Amino acid sequence: MISDHGHGHSGSTFAGALKDVFAPHSHDTADSVDSALESSRIGIRAVKISLVILAVTAAIQVVIVIVSGSVALAADTVHNFSDALTAVPLWIAFALGRRTATRRFTYGFGRAEDLAGVFVLAMIALSAVIAGVESVRRLIDPVPIDHAGWVALAGLVGFAGNEIVAVYRIRVGRRIGSAALVADGLHARTDGFTSLAVLFGAGGVALGYPIADPIIGILITLAIVAVLRTAARDVFRRLMDGVDPELVTAGERALAGLPGVVAVTSLRMRWIGHRLQADVELDVDANLALGDAHAIAHAAEQALIADVPRLESALVHAYPAHATHTH
Repeated sequence: MISDHGHGHSGSTFAGALKDVFAPHSHDTADSVDSALESSRIGIRAVKISLVILAVTAAIQVVIVIVSGSVALAADTVHNFSDALTAVPLWIAFALGRRTATRRFTYGFGRAEDLAGVFVLAMIALSAVIAGVESVRRLIDPVPIDHAGWVALAGLVGFAGNEIVAVYRIRVGRRIGSAALVADGLHARTDGFTSLAVLFGAGGVALGYPIADPIIGILITLAIVAVLRTAARDVFRRLMDGVDPELVTAGERALAGLPGVVAVTSLRMRWIGHRLQADVELDVDANLALGDAHAIAHAAEQALIADVPRLESALVHAYPAHATHTH
């Protein structure tokens, strides 16, 4: 169950719910999965399940294509198939993240997940470009839509399948702390928007308003750009070692309450894949014996891991109070 940490959720109103579609709220301090291997396994399972759902969605669309004989609809179905395969690099990244560190990759392979997130961003951007160019082209040179009823049905199927996958990937991504999986969920949402454009466009044609098709396409393009902004923000924050300030606050609070800690001089955190690592500098009583200072450092590490979700390890430096820190 996700904790709200004392702040309200915008989804309680229609405007808030709409905002959550384009910019889902970050839950960096929400649920934690204890084991890095377990969270990677959960991520791989989410990718597998969502691929099955998208494959079923595309298969239904193929049946509709065969029945309707629509060439345009066939092209859209092929597009949905290819977009579903963008989850494969994320699957590979989760698998790589389970490998142990080596002498060359001393921090492990978690960064592969962030690189997969960049690939997902590129695919969302490509979807926006294709949707925009196609909409403008149809606005300048309208293309008749045949088999409007079948096209609308295929659009409805495509939207439903992609939105189910989007909600599932975003939920699991938040749970395990994976910005890349959340971004891939947003990518599925953009594909759903494209299918929604097909549905509304076909409806406009059926009602005698063919201009509705390209206009809706332009609106969908703007929606995809909004989703791209949200996904890019989260992925690039990870690449720049950005963390939710609430995590730092929770860590400082846990450290400050420890016996023997005079001050928390520095607390740095960064994500490696969907796991956190921390580097801490503490001031301790200058009169403490070395063994006692070491015990405080060990207690500080345990307190951080216990109080900060998804924190995998912490390197703690304990210095005598008022000493000059060299690093």
